[in-house]
Amino acid sequence: MASTKTLNAKNLEALGAKRLAGLLIEVSKGNAVAQRRLRLELAGAASGDDVARELHKRISSIARAKTFVDWRRTKALVIDLEVQHRAIMEHVAGHDPKEALALLWRFSGLAEPIFARCDDGSGRVLAVFRNAVPDLAILAASARAKPGPVAASMFDLLTARNYGQWDDLITTLAPHLGESGLSQLQSLLEAWRGEPVEIAETVASWRLDPGERERLYASQIEARHRERASRFALERIADARGDVDAYIDLQPLDGRDVPKVAADIARRLLQAGRPDEALEALDRVELAKVHWLPEDWEDARTDALEALGRADEAQDFRWERFSATLSTRHLRAWLHKLPDFEDFDAEQRALAHCASFTNVHRAAGFFVAWGALDRASALVLSRAGELDGDLYEALTPFAEALAPDYPLAATIALRAMVDFTLTRARSTRYIHARRHLDECESLSERIENFGAFPDHAQWEAQLRRAHGRKTGFWQSGA
Repeated sequence: MASTKTLNAKNLEALGAKRLAGLLIEVSKGNAVAQRRLRLELAGAASGDDVARELHKRISSIARAKTFVDWRRTKALVIDLEVQHRAIMEHVAGHDPKEALALLWRFSGLAEPIFARCDDGSGRVLAVFRNAVPDLAILAASARAKPGPVAASMFDLLTARNYGQWDDLITTLAPHLGESGLSQLQSLLEAWRGEPVEIAETVASWRLDPGERERLYASQIEARHRERASRFALERIADARGDVDAYIDLQPLDGRDVPKVAADIARRLLQAGRPDEALEALDRVELAKVHWLPEDWEDARTDALEALGRADEAQDFRWERFSATLSTRHLRAWLHKLPDFEDFDAEQRALAHCASFTNVHRAAGFFVAWGALDRASALVLSRAGELDGDLYEALTPFAEALAPDYPLAATIALRAMVDFTLTRARSTRYIHARRHLDECESLSERIENFGAFPDHAQWEAQLRRAHGRKTGFWQSGA
């Protein structure tokens, strides 16, 4: 049986309304967010109109605010915004969906002024506005809002500074807009995009006075903003219509050989049943000039080849990408496509390739990810001299994975980091290196034979002879 002292709704109800009211007044003193919440609840108890008036006033107040919100005050801001959003949906929507929709448009419009004065490194403020998007669609439907006004309100949001809060706006509201609303929104965006932005001559900008120089930079920023924001929104409209060609036309010609852009185009062509054109789009990428290929591009290529009935080429490409990158994803896909009973021998071939891979760290990481810890251990013991102790982000998890069953290999990985830290006198890492030294000592108790490697006592003695004067390291474990 739960204690009557447990803080829950049932136990609080037992205190009675009068006592609870007194407690609420007491705990809300000095807490502006809590006081606003209580006023909204009181207004909601009276009527939805009263809540709407309170919300309009609060939204106006937030919009006028100029105070910078640093990371310490972000939580309070998020709570305040969530209270306004929740009050719109809980107290106004059921009573007057049209008024609720108007309020939510105004609430959404707070995004630009808030982000201009807010440190949102956590992404919590961004999430507040992203969470409002589905409710805009709900309210637009319940209020039976006409597509034209909805498109106009969306245009206002889409042309403001976008921090990712409206990425899903068009996709979510497209069913309500229909073709007429999408056409109106497109017309608004194209007109805005085509409006000339006065950009001063940049060649002699150093001769401009500070005011003119500021105007020059502002105009350049505005021009870039219009191009990016309008193209993003028009792309979403093209996707909502399923118009692949319109999407492609929006991509700059000199950018279509970028792997990510080519992959985006190819994926849409594949969905439209045009695999031959998808492959052509992917082939625009000059692989010799690319240092890294995104997974989207690789997957689109195999899907295009499969759709064209060129399964053998798709398999060759999977093996090629695995051979170059040691991607477990590509290897699994390659093995999955092999005929029955051939996968075991093929896997052994792949593992042998990994053992001789040039980059020992990538090979070791593959073996760990694949679950082949015995091979990972053998690799690090046979190629210990190739370990780079500077790559602690790779060696640390590698050592942790091997420690339970392969303590010697884990020890060699830890030693590499300790040796690097002391040889290069990386004093900021001393505390971590000393911890690795202690881990090596602990692991040594489970190692029966160090083979060609010095045992722990011998290795530590070598360290003391070479780095005995680095007291910051030796004392960091004290």
